[in-house]
Amino acid sequence: MLEKHGVAAAMLHGFDWSRWSRGTPAQRLALLPAGQEHILGLEDGKRRWLQVVMELSKAFALCAATDEAMKVRDDVSYFQALQAALGKQEGQNRRTPEQIDAAIRQLVSQAITTEGQVIDVFTAAGLKRPDISILSDQFLAEVRGLKHKNVAAELLAKLLRDELKLRSKRHLVQSQQFSEKLKRTLNGYHNRAITTLEVLEELIQLAKEMEAAQARGEALGLSDEEVAFYEALGTNQSAVSAMGDAALKAIATELTRRIRTSVTVDWHLRESARAKIKVLVKRILTQHGYPPDLQEAAVQTVLQQAELLCAEWA
Repeated sequence: MLEKHGVAAAMLHGFDWSRWSRGTPAQRLALLPAGQEHILGLEDGKRRWLQVVMELSKAFALCAATDEAMKVRDDVSYFQALQAALGKQEGQNRRTPEQIDAAIRQLVSQAITTEGQVIDVFTAAGLKRPDISILSDQFLAEVRGLKHKNVAAELLAKLLRDELKLRSKRHLVQSQQFSEKLKRTLNGYHNRAITTLEVLEELIQLAKEMEAAQARGEALGLSDEEVAFYEALGTNQSAVSAMGDAALKAIATELTRRIRTSVTVDWHLRESARAKIKVLVKRILTQHGYPPDLQEAAVQTVLQQAELLCAEWA
């Protein structure tokens, strides 16, 4: 236990966490984002911290009643609070889409509990308005202004990952494109190819692009389902150039209407039902003059998108 405590304390060298045991609630709360910022600034800091505190916690549990354990009890409590905060950002707990949606839209994270006290990691980071959309300009401005930039980047990355998980239930192309962008940005950040400030700006820009994509349906006069098919049809730029937005909108509208009326409750269990929808997609594309040489790829993408929506419609 003392060995693992020493490793954890060494990782926090230069950072004063003494107020955790004798400070006010506000001072204790402030130590969470500050401590996270310190850990995230270390080489491979998050992974190392989560590992060592897990090992420390197991050892502590075996000798918690000893005098040695009592002397480091407050330290262990703080180390565990930091571990919990960093673990929540990693998205380790699985939640339903409805729970994710509620958490994202209201900025309510799963709470950190330490010695009976519940601490909201967003409040700890300095985000005090739980009713703001995570993709609004106002919220992103608050994120940009946070003191602890590493913590801000980690929180925003977690929120974007959860938002993309939610969108992947309905928007195939959009979620795939933004997931790839997010992955590239975070890889650069974790490999130290870009600075913390740069990754924060890239994440904010990605959030704005996601918000713009979400608002696209209203601008196009399409429903959410129609936008999903419109995006699936528009993955090939040659088809977009050849047909134009108006034609793709018309196809998307008809696909939504015709596929929705063709779905059966057990469609996902019957190969014949799936084959019927495939034939329907091909027929609609041909009728609207979708380039024949691009049809096969388009059919596959549209079918994948249809499977997402059909599961919900059925």
